[in-house]
Amino acid sequence: MSKQIQIPRGTQDILPGETEKWQYIEMKAREICEKYQYKEIRTPVFEHTELFSRGVGDTTDIVQKEMYSFTDRGGRDITLRPEGTASTVRSFVEHKMFGQATQPVKLYYMGPMFRYERPQAGRFRQFVQFGIEALGSNDPAIDAEVISLAMALYQELGLKKLKLVINSLGDKQSRGAHREALIAHFQPAIGEFCKDCQSRLEKNPMRILDCKADRDHELMKSAPSIIDYLTEESSNYFSKVKQYLSNFDIEYVVDPNLVRGLDYYNHTAFEIMSDAEGFGAITTLCGGGRYNGLVEEIGGPETPGIGFALSIERLLAALEAEKIELPVTKSIDCYLVALGENAKDYTVGLLHKLRSAGFSAERDYLDRKVKAQFKSADRFNAKYVAVLGEDELAENKIRLKTMEDGGQVELPLDRFLEKFIELAK
Repeated sequence: MSKQIQIPRGTQDILPGETEKWQYIEMKAREICEKYQYKEIRTPVFEHTELFSRGVGDTTDIVQKEMYSFTDRGGRDITLRPEGTASTVRSFVEHKMFGQATQPVKLYYMGPMFRYERPQAGRFRQFVQFGIEALGSNDPAIDAEVISLAMALYQELGLKKLKLVINSLGDKQSRGAHREALIAHFQPAIGEFCKDCQSRLEKNPMRILDCKADRDHELMKSAPSIIDYLTEESSNYFSKVKQYLSNFDIEYVVDPNLVRGLDYYNHTAFEIMSDAEGFGAITTLCGGGRYNGLVEEIGGPETPGIGFALSIERLLAALEAEKIELPVTKSIDCYLVALGENAKDYTVGLLHKLRSAGFSAERDYLDRKVKAQFKSADRFNAKYVAVLGEDELAENKIRLKTMEDGGQVELPLDRFLEKFIELAK
């Protein structure tokens, strides 16, 4: 016997029974995007590695440690996409969407992403992200809209134990002043921090605040807050975002230490977390923010942008933590039970006619007894069961049973489809 091949570590098979939950969430995400006028974009699963090193940032854990990169047969450096924003912006630039009449350009994506990280509850090496990007507007109202869309999806699915955390990362001037303050703050004791933090001190000191290994260090608690270094313009911008969120009745908490893990963020940054009991140590469900320099970094004209991404896997975990059952119970319209060879042959054509008329229908393919066929109908949650035996076939009739109340009628076999359509209505 050959050795069994198993699934790669950090991936999962999503089987029937679970896929329906995914489909329901995807449907709701699409419905909400339609209300907000975000249109779907589909980009390749792999891109040139340079896109992510430039777009995501050389100092990020994603680029330094987590990317699935390889050289293809043509000698090109290729990476499986670790996130969706860089690919979306690359497409925005390449197809000159900045020249479209309708602005801002509002896009959403849904698909697998890949990161080589330690698998744990709710975290996989292949995972599915849903994300949106709004490109072309500097209006703080679009920041509030993006956040409200994410909150609307979670609330539409029934989640209640949510916590929205926001911050401002400021403009270039704000970040420059804050950067110098952080370097001065951490420099004297940087030797006590991990190697990642030591390398980040000069490259991107704000990323030190995002370090998990050193988060309990005393200097973390007293680190200079970006809020104290915001220019008047940045401060006013942040005030507007908060005002709009309050207008939407969306509760939020300002956390000056919130920094996103990607280099392209500025101004508004936010995370949505689960406060559900037993959800786990990693509580973040969704993260996003504004990235006003990314389009230029990827070769396009100066264009502001904002977006978020969320993991479907973590959304499902949050639903489970709050014990929320999605309404995904499926049923079929009709199950055909056949007794005898001629009756079985007849139901093959009848099944095709039912499906062609728009009904979901099934029959037995394993030559089972009547009792087993009825059990199969129950497993399919059939609304009706049509029973055809040799005697019924000879007499041009078929018995139709309503499974909800057990009621039963006899119908002319040659007019079954016509009568079934009337009953099903």
